[in-house]
Amino acid sequence: MTDTDEGSRWFLAQLKPNGHKLARRNLDRQGFRYFLPMQEETRRQRGKFLTLLRPLFPGYIFIAFDPDHGLWRKVNSTTGVARLVSFGRSPAPVPSELVDGLMARCDREGKFQPPSTLAPGDAVRIARGPFADFVATVEKLAPDNRVFVLLDLMGRKTRMTVAADKLRLA
Repeated sequence: MTDTDEGSRWFLAQLKPNGHKLARRNLDRQGFRYFLPMQEETRRQRGKFLTLLRPLFPGYIFIAFDPDHGLWRKVNSTTGVARLVSFGRSPAPVPSELVDGLMARCDREGKFQPPSTLAPGDAVRIARGPFADFVATVEKLAPDNRVFVLLDLMGRKTRMTVAADKLRLA
């Protein structure tokens, strides 16, 4: 999925609510190439923390095809897809550099990876665990993939250690 076929370009499709699984299955069945970057998200549900994979851009999926062959009408009628994003009568292409950059940050399963370079002073959001969605400041980096962050809890700065893969730039 790192490059498109000859004549193919990337387009953005809006999905129906919670339709990403259905859209992926039907796009696969029709032979379309697509890219749906995912990220881990922690939510509290019934007193427990659940970590699930969710789309990085909820409600949207990137699809590659050649617009000169009229395939965009087929995409618009795919189950799970609401419509291709367009300005005017035809769908608007997405710059391939944008999609290639996103693909470079994802692993083989399409899971979005944290930035490889964090620096002291960076504002980060904790992505998983009991402190999910808290914003902290990077204090220092340890060589074993741990990051020391300062978290503001009840008006006091508290130092804690977090695995680098649980952090996202804020």
